[in-house]
Amino acid sequence: MTEPTARRPAALQERSRRSQQDILQAGYALLEQGGVEALTVAAVAERAGMAVGSVYRRFGDKEGLLLAIQHAFTDNLLTEIARRSSVERLRILRDPAVAIAEAVGALTDAFQSHEALLRVFLLLGVRHEAVRAEGSRVSVEGNRRFAAALDHVAIAHPDRAAALDFAYRLTYATLAHRVTQGEFLESERPLPWNELRSRLQTATISYLLSTPEDR
Repeated sequence: MTEPTARRPAALQERSRRSQQDILQAGYALLEQGGVEALTVAAVAERAGMAVGSVYRRFGDKEGLLLAIQHAFTDNLLTEIARRSSVERLRILRDPAVAIAEAVGALTDAFQSHEALLRVFLLLGVRHEAVRAEGSRVSVEGNRRFAAALDHVAIAHPDRAAALDFAYRLTYATLAHRVTQGEFLESERPLPWNELRSRLQTATISYLLSTPEDR
């Protein structure tokens, strides 16, 4: 019996989606292991188990492939951070300090979990305008979501938006620096990720919740 024609496009779409995911996963792995130099269309095709021409048809050249990988990765990163620190989840937390700690912790955990791939894109963005622009788009969106997640928290600053913006910038810059430069650039004193996380949480809580009199 012939399969209904209506089902064929759906099956083709699913195969196409799986192939796209295979290519992206292959790209992630190559970038993590060898940096941007390891990312070639041929290497991605081999790792994904498909023809080189198939990758070219989907993404064009290496540049198109790189930007597609970055876009997929950064969108997934935003989704992961949002899952860890959703507005609905943080609103349940009555203690403002705990809510702030969760928001900072979500960023830190995501950066630690994807340290290798983030390092590639953060360093490449210094000399590659399209990569920098995509990174900026995602970090600005992360800033907006950070402020939204803490919308219910009473901030001890007259300019609430500026205070939250600075808190996010402080956290993001510290984490980006750690990812790109490692643990010992500024000091020989060990600062493992779990301690960095705790100290960032403490510093951000103090900044956002302390009044001028407390400081």
